[in-house]
Amino acid sequence: MENEFAVRRASPADIDQVTAIITLAFTNDPLWGYALARPDGSTSHHADFWRLFVAGALRYPCTWLTAGGEATSIWIPPGGTEMTPDQEQRLADLATEYLGAAAGAYLELVSRFETAHPHAEPHYYLSLLGTHPDHRGHGRGMRLMASVLEQVDAEHAAAYLESTNPANDRRYAAVGFERHGEFRYPGGGPVVTTMWRAAR
Repeated sequence: MENEFAVRRASPADIDQVTAIITLAFTNDPLWGYALARPDGSTSHHADFWRLFVAGALRYPCTWLTAGGEATSIWIPPGGTEMTPDQEQRLADLATEYLGAAAGAYLELVSRFETAHPHAEPHYYLSLLGTHPDHRGHGRGMRLMASVLEQVDAEHAAAYLESTNPANDRRYAAVGFERHGEFRYPGGGPVVTTMWRAAR
């Protein structure tokens, strides 16, 4: 593997870097940009939300960074959870604090993610995959994903993700994910496509 595409496991010490990449990567995401929107158009609160997801994932050795910090992928291992109960409560508190009247819709959206998530077969769950905006268009995010999927395949494990941007669906399909289902942001907002990759 070329040095610029080398990857490493992230540790709790990397929480700031991983959070920064995810925050920037999802600022204008069709779903999350919509779900986290404030009337004044500010986005400074986004990092507080994403930091909770990153902190929850870093309990496991399944978060990855490219060597230069261009991209990160956050996976939850079979049987794992995205957050602790305390972190889930903090997420609800953040929604109330920052989103006001839209807090209920945000929390319902989070609930819909959980409802759609399959549980019949153990699998790796790709919670978040993001590339820093300064490095988009060079394939680093998907190269990182392919690297992790090699390890998933070595364990003969399945994988699952939710695509919040239709432009990415074909990229996920190219590495073996197939459409599983879909759900919407409450009230008919953006669509989320769920995708499953069978064990190999």
